[in-house]
Amino acid sequence: MMDRPLTAKETFLWSLVGLFVFCGFWTLLSTSGLVPRQFLPTPLDVISRLIELLTRPFAGATLPQHLVASAGRYLYGLTLAALIGIPLGLLMGWFRLLDDILSPIFESLRFIAPIAWVPFAALWFGTGIGGPVMIIFAGAFPPCLINAYRGARFVDPRLIEASQMLGTGHVRTIVEILLPASIPSIVAGLRVAAGLGWQSLVGAELIVAASGVGFMMVQAQANVSTQTVMTGMIAIGFAGMLIDVVLRHGEALILRRRGIGA
Repeated sequence: MMDRPLTAKETFLWSLVGLFVFCGFWTLLSTSGLVPRQFLPTPLDVISRLIELLTRPFAGATLPQHLVASAGRYLYGLTLAALIGIPLGLLMGWFRLLDDILSPIFESLRFIAPIAWVPFAALWFGTGIGGPVMIIFAGAFPPCLINAYRGARFVDPRLIEASQMLGTGHVRTIVEILLPASIPSIVAGLRVAAGLGWQSLVGAELIVAASGVGFMMVQAQANVSTQTVMTGMIAIGFAGMLIDVVLRHGEALILRRRGIGA
């Protein structure tokens, strides 16, 4: 017999239990002497450092300022990936010749990890905004293109046949039939792209940036400030979770309006 689904309150309470157990084990390990406290501070040490960094600059800026710098690069890269990837995916899904030309190139490049582009980004752009944006684009572009392509390829054939019978042109078919029908797939791709783009950003900032949370963590590592490193990790995780929550709710709203799902 399957367990009954947990209510929202029960899920929240069990999540708190898991968090307390994790923090308890972390504190025990930190205070036991098995690991030097310099390299594994307690949760209270990290929280104290996080509060301090909200107003006290480190590596040239406070934690919120580093987050704003990271968010700016992230939005540039993600927006660029969506503006290029989604239309290109729809076009490849509609024009077979374009698909045949671009698919081999895309398939050979999309398996290259975004972080592998860091040397090129450093050579081409230095520590300017172009390097991180390029790496974010490399992480976010494939999901945008793939999901738009799949959405276009799996449009109800009856809609395509009806548009062809009415003599609808290519541009109008893509805009009025393929794009609306592909929206659920595109939104799902954007959610994946957002997560990969955020992870790619942090990797880029560890190497080719002069500001941002990743840069702050590198400077903290050089100064053996473990609390600051862990504060950066918490900020990255919380920001990523917030991005996913916003996109998840947006996806659910779009699907409900289109009569898909609950």
